[in-house]
Amino acid sequence: MIRQIRQPLTLIAGYCLISSLLASTAFAQLVCLPAPRLLTTKPMGGQVGTSFDVTITGQNLDSSDKLMFSHPGISAKQKLGKDGQPVAHTYEVSIAKDCPTGIHEARVLTRLGVSSTRVFNVGDLPEAIQSKANTSLETAMKLDLNSICNAVMTRQKIDFYTFEANKGQRIIVDCAAKGIDSKLNPVVIIADEKGMDLQVERRGGMLDFEVPETGKYVIKLHGLTYDGGPYHFYRLAIRDVAKGEVVSRQPAIQAVNAFSWPPVGLTDKSIRPESEPNNQHAQAQKITLPCDITGSFYPAADVDTFEFTAKKGDVWWVEVASERLGRPTDPSIVVQHVSGEASKETLTDVVELSDIATPIKVSSNGYSYDGPPYNAGSSDIIGKVEIKQDGVHRLQLRDLFGGTRNDPKNIYRLIIRKAEPDFALVGWALHMNLRNGDRSAFSKPIALRAGATMPIEVVVVRRDGFTGEIELFMDNLPEGVSASGLRIPKGKTRGIMLISSEANAPRGLTSAAFFGRATINGKLVTRPCRMASMQWPIRDASGEVPSPRLLVDVPVSVSNSELAPITIAPVEKKVWEVTAGKKLTIPLVHARRSEFSGANITLKTYGDGFERVPAFDAPLTKDSSEAVLDLAALKTPPGDYKISFYGYAVVKYRENLESVASAKTALMQAHQEAEALAVEAKKLAEAAKTAPDAQRVNADTAAKEAAKKVKSAEAIVASSDKLLKSATARAKPKDIVDIIVSTPITIRVNPAKKAK
Repeated sequence: MIRQIRQPLTLIAGYCLISSLLASTAFAQLVCLPAPRLLTTKPMGGQVGTSFDVTITGQNLDSSDKLMFSHPGISAKQKLGKDGQPVAHTYEVSIAKDCPTGIHEARVLTRLGVSSTRVFNVGDLPEAIQSKANTSLETAMKLDLNSICNAVMTRQKIDFYTFEANKGQRIIVDCAAKGIDSKLNPVVIIADEKGMDLQVERRGGMLDFEVPETGKYVIKLHGLTYDGGPYHFYRLAIRDVAKGEVVSRQPAIQAVNAFSWPPVGLTDKSIRPESEPNNQHAQAQKITLPCDITGSFYPAADVDTFEFTAKKGDVWWVEVASERLGRPTDPSIVVQHVSGEASKETLTDVVELSDIATPIKVSSNGYSYDGPPYNAGSSDIIGKVEIKQDGVHRLQLRDLFGGTRNDPKNIYRLIIRKAEPDFALVGWALHMNLRNGDRSAFSKPIALRAGATMPIEVVVVRRDGFTGEIELFMDNLPEGVSASGLRIPKGKTRGIMLISSEANAPRGLTSAAFFGRATINGKLVTRPCRMASMQWPIRDASGEVPSPRLLVDVPVSVSNSELAPITIAPVEKKVWEVTAGKKLTIPLVHARRSEFSGANITLKTYGDGFERVPAFDAPLTKDSSEAVLDLAALKTPPGDYKISFYGYAVVKYRENLESVASAKTALMQAHQEAEALAVEAKKLAEAAKTAPDAQRVNADTAAKEAAKKVKSAEAIVASSDKLLKSATARAKPKDIVDIIVSTPITIRVNPAKKAK
């Protein structure tokens, strides 16, 4: 948990993009202002109640001074070297004895805030770190049973491990990779002592091995395509378990579509298992509605069949979770009315149910992003069954591609209920859709430069016929930061959360509460909004598919190390009132803090019904502009609305100007110190020449020491000069496309006065 902090600064992952080649230039156009990204931690987790060193790597981690976690049971402090100075990117991490096991988030505090996150695992088994060289049978690393090894795959190599076990023991070997943010697709093999394969797992599953004879055995592990490198890390668990024991996989991240599961209030109180065999019509399992059933798509081509009695006019809602439970399945349901018996049986189709539709169009990864690369839809099911006639009905549930899958772990949960209208929300940093073609996907944390407004795209999966509007809210924000939700309109699936920082906001970090509210059946209902982010920075999605996931928490930060390039805001903070059918002119002020390429920014409009406002140009070289809203053309009914204007601008970004000033000061001080030492050394050298014989030795010694100090000072001057040149080079203007969003604007449309 992140507590409120007024000095540090944090980020949460969302994402940003880098465009492909511009038609008018020969270089790639950078997209989105820099943000720090944590890419690896080594090790990737630890055992409860232990302390150990963690080394990190990432992007834009300059001036990082704090490693932070999403749970207060995990703490870290910078590791100090023998000289008492911090060891770069190394921390001493402690996990409390009462810290819950499972997936947590790690992030680093930097000049620009806290980085995007990386999964950090907490377990209850002893942990080890991979030996430096275990890429042959002769150098295999020995593992103790009931332990976890943190490791990194070497490209074009095989990692070897050994363990000892007794005949009849049941050994579980589980390699966590994709589930802990790794790029590795592991192939895991159990072999005999000579390295001859006994059991192989190529699909990322775990090996369940019964030891044939007492002795030594070998685990071989490599990438599916023998890929490797620092981003191909893994946690290899080896456990001795009882026969018949149900074994869980190591904890894993959740895909974005998991946000819509489970329904609020779901418990295991009334759950019942499916009863096999139930594949054939004559074997259909008899159930009564409502029901809550758990089962599995096993064996291959399994079709689970259920029968129930219902009356004409009944309406039931069916929900299936399987993919959202982390399984590679595609559930499908057919409901039929049954009349007659045995050979005279007649089946009449009632409904066929399949996927939960994605709330908004997802990017096709074509020439340009035409939607976000976040898919909040699912191959699971939420659907309605309307009973057309009295009698027996038969429901068949199958995995559409189950004929090629034969895994008992492909479980599902089937719920049939009366309508319980509800909704689930998920959000992510708004993507760019650039006409020159942008196929990159970077994490974009909620890290606000002072004076900036950041848009979060929020989508909803509606449950059991709920169609009402949803208001979006955030609580527990840093000082100087506010959030305004542009509501999800009735029957729609998309809204925007605008998070804004005042230009004078102090640095700060909080763990925000993000949620939506709606009225359902006369009651005000509040639901959390999950956040999603890219796992890895991807420059070209045509070569590597973006892999977003859900985050554990919603940290929000503000930094005053750099200010927003421009803040566009209404001239007054007030409710802008207008009569229905009239025009509303809103004067805008531009607080410009950067230069731009181009004279204008083309602004569009966010907000319920205001997306139809024609785009308009605002000057980037002036301090003001105005927006004109024609409510007659928009046909906007009376009511209160929140809107914002947004567009893309090419910022001439200058990185960390403070470092240039600091480097200049350091160089000047180094010069002054070197000059002073040089003068002193010259004096001592002259004095040594004329010193009496009795004082000659001491004088020569003092002169030599002074000369050494001069050389050291000159080295510091050279180093300082190098740092200044480096800082100056980094601070040279770079053209970066960024999303520019105005602060939120509240509009009240009053009813037109009726003619008397």
